[in-house]
Amino acid sequence: MRVLFYKEIKEFFNSVTGYLVVIIFLLINSMFMWIFKGGFNVFDIGFANLDTLFIISPWVFLFLVPAITMNVFSGEIRTGTIELLLTRPLSELQIVMAKYLASVILVLIALVPTLFYLVSINYLADPVGNVDYGAIFGSYIGLFFLAAIYSAIGVFASSLTSNSVIAFLLSVLFCYVFFLGFDNLAQLTLSGKVSDFVISLGINDHYRSMSRGVIDTRDVIYFLSVISIFIFLTKLRLESRKW
Repeated sequence: MRVLFYKEIKEFFNSVTGYLVVIIFLLINSMFMWIFKGGFNVFDIGFANLDTLFIISPWVFLFLVPAITMNVFSGEIRTGTIELLLTRPLSELQIVMAKYLASVILVLIALVPTLFYLVSINYLADPVGNVDYGAIFGSYIGLFFLAAIYSAIGVFASSLTSNSVIAFLLSVLFCYVFFLGFDNLAQLTLSGKVSDFVISLGINDHYRSMSRGVIDTRDVIYFLSVISIFIFLTKLRLESRKW
């Protein structure tokens, strides 16, 4: 499993795609935070915080994470190496976990440079250091879980087809449905407790909760449950190739 994990990371950064994903993620967030005028620009807002990063990143990840995961299984299926992979002394779950964890690590690598934003915000605050680190810490945890769910969905979507483009589109669709789809559904015809329940099925409700700096076990359980469901579905998909 460890060999497959390192192989996935190495292959990603052996191509230009790996570097492009990291650069595009940082570039988009930097443009909104420091250059584009408006309600996302730190200087225009007049407050030293990282709210822009945590508002923009879920939408950027909606496309970048599927770009990371779209080829993890579809490429194997397209080239026929999936059959060879399944004959190795690894269980389907180990194969899925190796590819999934590699995808999560790649997203984390893209997040690490954003710590420079935090350093900048720290020195822009008046007085210096007057920053709500609790809320920022909670938002980073929420963003990590968001990326982890997107990765699990993306890996599952990649296992459904040999076409990387279709895998990418399916992943974007599934991620959007789980991020905002339940919110949109609740706003159509539902109200009261039913509406609250439907909204709670979506990622956005739990992500917003963590962004307030409060790490609620219910939110953590939700994220881990959705991740586990998609990993299990991917495992079933691989097993179905033997039927």
